[in-house]
Parts: sequence; C-alpha cells; structure tokens
Amino acid sequence: MGVGKRTKALREGVEHMKLYPLSEAVAMVKERATAKFDETIEIAMNLGVDPRHADQMVRGVVSLPSGTGRDVRVAVFARGDKADEAKAAGADLVGAEELVEKVQGGEIDFDRCIATPDMMPLVGRLGKVLGPRNMMPNPKVGTVTPDVTAAVKASKGGAVEFRVEKAGIVQAGVGRASFDVDAIEANVRAFIDAVNKAKPSGAKGTYVERVSLSSTMGAGIKVDPASLSSAA
Repeated sequence: MGVGKRTKALREGVEHMKLYPLSEAVAMVKERATAKFDETIEIAMNLGVDPRHADQMVRGVVSLPSGTGRDVRVAVFARGDKADEAKAAGADLVGAEELVEKVQGGEIDFDRCIATPDMMPLVGRLGKVLGPRNMMPNPKVGTVTPDVTAAVKASKGGAVEFRVEKAGIVQAGVGRASFDVDAIEANVRAFIDAVNKAKPSGAKGTYVERVSLSSTMGAGIKVDPASLSSAA
C-alpha cells in the first residue's frame, strides 16, 4: 500500500531515528499540524516500569501552566452545601443518587469527575463504568476531596491526569497546535516533571526510556532525553 500524499508531506524532514532537542521537536510538531481543526499536541513516554506490580504503578495529576486548550466538562458527586459550592465553582453536572443512576445507565456527559469523601460508598458502584475510562474519583489525584471549589477550578484550568498503561507507556494531550511554541514547551516540561516526581519505589534501571511528541494527525517526533534535564 502506498503512503498517502499528506502522510508523506508530514514525514518529510523528520529523521525517524534522530532524537531532537525539545524546542526543535515542539516547533516541528506544531509546523506539521496542518489539519482543518486545532489538533491536540500529544506526548508519549515509555517508562522502565511494569505496572502489573503495585510498586511500579505510575499515576498522578499535573496542572499544565498553559492550560489544555479544551473545554473540560466536570461532574461532581456531592450533596447539600458541597453541591451548591460545586455549582458556584462552575461544575457542569452536580448530583448524588440521580447522577450515579445516570452514569450507571451509560450516560457519561463529562470528561472528569470529582466526589466528596462521603459520596464514595455510592460512587464506588461506578467502578466498572468509570474505571476502564480512567475517570474514577481518586484521592491520590485530588478528585476525592472536600475542597470541591479547588478541584473544579483545577479541572477546568488545565489539570491532566496520567496513568501508565500495561506496556509501560504514559500518554496525554499537552495543549493545542494553535498554542505558541513556548506555551507547548512549558506544558511538556510540566508534564515530564510530574511523571518524574511520580517515579515509583519499584522502578529499576532507566525510568524514562523514550519520549515522543505528535499532533492528532501528525508524525511522531522523538525527543532527546538530554534536552529534558531541566525538567527532571
């Protein structure tokens, strides 16, 4: 099968085996994001961990300094004053039993969800629905908290959760192609910094093995780990 013209054009000037300094990689990815929509800039990090072992699990949350560039819909499981607080903070959906029922029925009209600690016995029933989507509220990433105002604002303002996949890869969107190069680079460095800080006790040998950047429709550009030292 031949390579399409567009794909060929995107790969032009990219040396497949070369490791590019971060600033150059960001500029190249941005330049090649030529789709008719504002492409997401994505990072993929290959880590030297086996997440099947509990002491090698990598997960966390990072607040991207330049934001995500997307409108994040936030659901909050809360009652009474906390529900009012969530609405005032700008949550898109707020509720208790009725919201749990909606989600159980497959109605998931949000990107991120938060719960107050007292709601967790109820929200716990949603593990099968929210777990596979990596959306289950968790105290480790600040989504089970009594401070719903701060959690909603963080989610709306550029908080990104990450969790290592079976193959030892962490992936996330770190901005939009319309962002300027410095804004994308600041987000990438913040993300890498957070993944470094989340290094588990069981990680042996090289922790960050490979890093690459791409846009939704663009070619992957490998990043030279030496250019990330200030983020380490």
